[in-house]
Amino acid sequence: MDTRTMVNAPVPKPESRSMRTALVRTLYACLVMLTAQTTSLARAHDRNFRAIDDSRSAEWVAVGGDISNARYSPLSEINETNVAHLRAAWTSTKFDEGGSSNVTPIVKGSTMYVTAGRTVYALNAKNGKKIWSYRTVPEVSSAGLPEAARPHELSLLSTTGIPNRRGVAVGSGLVFVGLQDGRVIAINEETGQHVWTQQTGMDRSKKQQVVFAAPTYANGVVFTGLSNGDARLRGRLTAMEAATGKKLWQLFTVPSPGEAGHETWPAHNDAWNFGGGGIWTNAAVDPDLGTVYVATGNAVPPFAGDWRPGDNLYTCSVLAVDVVTGRVKWHYQLVHHDVFDADAGTPVVLYEAHLNGQTYKALAVLRADGYLFQLDRRTGRPLLPVTERPVPQLESQRSSPTQPFPVEAESVVMSCDEWKQHGIPAGFVLGCMWTPPASPKDPQNVLAPFPSVRVSSMAYSPITGYFYAQSSSFLAWPRRAPDPYYFDFNRNVPDLKNYATLAAIDSRSGKLAWKHRVVAKNDGLPFLRSSLLATAGGLIFRNSADGAVEARDASTGETLWRFQTGMTGDSGSPMTYEIDGKQYVSLPMGAAVWTFTLDGTIQPVVAPAIKRDDGRFAGPIIDTTVIDTTSLKESLLGPGRRYFVDEYSFNPYRARVKAGIEVLFVNNGTSPHEVVAVDGSWGSGPLSPSQESWVSFSKPGRYAYLCKNHPWVYGEITVTEDRER
Repeated sequence: MDTRTMVNAPVPKPESRSMRTALVRTLYACLVMLTAQTTSLARAHDRNFRAIDDSRSAEWVAVGGDISNARYSPLSEINETNVAHLRAAWTSTKFDEGGSSNVTPIVKGSTMYVTAGRTVYALNAKNGKKIWSYRTVPEVSSAGLPEAARPHELSLLSTTGIPNRRGVAVGSGLVFVGLQDGRVIAINEETGQHVWTQQTGMDRSKKQQVVFAAPTYANGVVFTGLSNGDARLRGRLTAMEAATGKKLWQLFTVPSPGEAGHETWPAHNDAWNFGGGGIWTNAAVDPDLGTVYVATGNAVPPFAGDWRPGDNLYTCSVLAVDVVTGRVKWHYQLVHHDVFDADAGTPVVLYEAHLNGQTYKALAVLRADGYLFQLDRRTGRPLLPVTERPVPQLESQRSSPTQPFPVEAESVVMSCDEWKQHGIPAGFVLGCMWTPPASPKDPQNVLAPFPSVRVSSMAYSPITGYFYAQSSSFLAWPRRAPDPYYFDFNRNVPDLKNYATLAAIDSRSGKLAWKHRVVAKNDGLPFLRSSLLATAGGLIFRNSADGAVEARDASTGETLWRFQTGMTGDSGSPMTYEIDGKQYVSLPMGAAVWTFTLDGTIQPVVAPAIKRDDGRFAGPIIDTTVIDTTSLKESLLGPGRRYFVDEYSFNPYRARVKAGIEVLFVNNGTSPHEVVAVDGSWGSGPLSPSQESWVSFSKPGRYAYLCKNHPWVYGEITVTEDRER
């Protein structure tokens, strides 16, 4: 069957699972029957039992609002006519130990649950006062533990045992927290007491196995994904019994031998066994269809496509999984043979699609290049036409000749033509999206747009029919190192900027309804991290990189309200809830939770001054008088410490010396180099391997230079007077 035009047949279940599957099916059937018989009671006790489109909820019981991940609230007290009067009502006490938070808060009843640093907090949602807190990393020393202590017990003492940075889930009277060592813990929602712990990864905790996304709770079951940090791991989806933490099933996102999809991996090596497919986003659940949906990440090793020829299922895919058996019902691969680090990095959204006079149970997912895919969630088939288009090729990467594209859709990121208008540094060549990373024998001077739409979750409004998305657009310089498991980007490129966008995508066409440029981060990891909130009040809420919280018109994207908090560090995502008839909008900003109401009394502050370097170069400046033509790069993103001798990178990239000091340029590479000023005012002369040259700088200023032999290799020297040091 052609996996590029059709959906795979169901994956056969292993015979060894049959008895366990029958027990799980019976358990789940009983839960569903009980739910159906006691609907009103269940909804009053736990809002997660409600239908996905239940508009009566005043709570926010999942990071995506509910198990649909739509990040939409039916509350409308705060709307486009009165949002200008919104003010901060309260800020919580600062988090312990100077912690900050990136999460979406959860509100059930009148209690808010949020994590920061290594602590889980329960706050009074009316006033922000702390009810209880639970620290996931105990204040103990490993010195008193016996040598035979089990690895997962030792991991309790490690900082990797801190909560993830996406949020928690609630249900069955418990708060479920994913940790950065692969464990999930459950805490009593009323007392803050620990109830159970379950490891979803390897028992002997492996570096970079992380429960990165918030768990998802539905009908007495907790679903959670395991990400892999691009190390030698396979992603996996785990279902656990909410009351006890007992594993009901576990699905690897890269199929094992004998399973459907395994044939898309090479037979001559074990690349599949470490193939990636990490799950970085929270799952969505359709109880009526008995299906849990999740998006998977990139293949591993990320830039070594020659190591793993084939489509590499189920990486960069949407998976529909039976909630009882853990069997894959269908899959849809968004990127074939990923060599771009093109994670499906935003959660899938479940919604009702209205197309051609028909209503569909639908699923939407935003691909990393900014295109929206809308699928029938019963079958996985596209609801709008999708075609396979040719993409740039590189034989050394065994690249896929085509990738799927919605036929008439528009992307929320900048196009290649837009990048051409912005220009690139001299010496480089501009590639387009889906230009594969260069292998050592390929041209080394290609910059390409990075598939950067990830982390920030979409919102969907059933009123407008729009999906709301944020994106970053920036160029990257990825290359495949001789070590296939080395994974990093060379950021030593001058004049590179990040452009951020807020956009609305019309679900009926896939086209952009509107698009606005917003404040961008340029901090080395320029993804927009916070997620969006849509409300029945006709509003979109977001936070800005400059410390402000915004409300925008859902129909036009125009700014209707802006409140400056003064917090420009870490921030979380907005959500909304109602208590005693009053609507609140809340999110973490810096080291506290900020909450807004129409009768709030806290006024905005003056926008903080942001220190900017207006020069062409970015990155740390090193005080040194010796500059090498070649750099030894170290990456911690893959398994262990990985190294790459980069022949096209000065070390350091930015140097600083006092006026009158000579600088020694050393060719420590294997190719000829010649260092010359960009303005032609000085040079080192030709340097064969191991040769050196001294250059004197007498006048203070900034001096940009490059390699004459490889004119895309840049560096900068800052010359200062003594008082400027």
